[in-house]
Amino acid sequence: MNKDIKKIAIVRLSALGDIVNSAVTLQFIKQYYPNATIDWITEEIFSSILQGHPLIDAVHTVNIKAIKKNKSFSALKALIFKLHNLNNYDIIIDIQGLLKSAIVSRLIGSNTFGFDKNSTREGVAALFYKNSTSIAYEENVIKRNSFVVSQALSFDITTTMLLNKQPVFPIINTFDIDKSHKNIVFIIGASWPSKIYPKELIAKVSNALKIKAYIIWGNENELADAEWICKNSQYASLAPKLKLNELVSYISQMNLLIGNDTGPTHMAWAQNIASITLFGPTNERMIYETPKNIAIQSPSKVNILKINKNDFSIKEIPYEEIVNKAKELLK
Repeated sequence: MNKDIKKIAIVRLSALGDIVNSAVTLQFIKQYYPNATIDWITEEIFSSILQGHPLIDAVHTVNIKAIKKNKSFSALKALIFKLHNLNNYDIIIDIQGLLKSAIVSRLIGSNTFGFDKNSTREGVAALFYKNSTSIAYEENVIKRNSFVVSQALSFDITTTMLLNKQPVFPIINTFDIDKSHKNIVFIIGASWPSKIYPKELIAKVSNALKIKAYIIWGNENELADAEWICKNSQYASLAPKLKLNELVSYISQMNLLIGNDTGPTHMAWAQNIASITLFGPTNERMIYETPKNIAIQSPSKVNILKINKNDFSIKEIPYEEIVNKAKELLK
């Protein structure tokens, strides 16, 4: 442990699932550095899930996607000025390991730490770090996140610590969920169509389980699919429209989550809620499997170094397999 470290900046700009899977490190940092302040730099669109977190002292936002889309030099200049004014950290840890996050880290200050050139998809990012560490890109993402943080701060995050973690996010909302019986939540959306398990099979899972199920939706297309599922399963109901921070609290009240490889699905693991994650073009590298957080993989062979977004093999996962695993977890 480095006693000189009193102010820490974590850079994890995106995406939602990656932020969720990185935030677990906060509780371990506080165990070893209880008096340190921790700031987090993220894309503005994801900031609400971090705002008000009891282990984060300040959340600083960037809007790199908008700058790139609008090609705004003035907005870029303002962002650089903003980041330069944050340069009073003892260490800046880039958990993301991309060129954009490395540049953001270096603009904040000089004592930067990240992955070496062989440990990330954009090896050039390592040029912006003062110090770096090595871990295979193919390694589990949560182990990678934990490793880069623990190496930067000179302590270990063990398997036991991850298995016995506290819920990652505070519960700030309450919802009218009947706790007299078991409740399931389905995450039906994803960033790619090939990650989405068919709505027809979700309805079959719901009907086979015969347990109250809530369908999460985030946009109009997902709403249409959610409504279809509800019409075809008497056990399914629409979840309300939820903000990111509300979504964490909502999932935290469930007995089981079943979902695609996407950010909201990862929230179940973060909150110590039982979960089944369905994989097609990606694989179980994306989650931290535990006795109650499991993966079901499609028959396809996934090359994590060259993901095939046209791999729709998730459709081949038998709904009966999901039902059987769900019944085991619900016991």
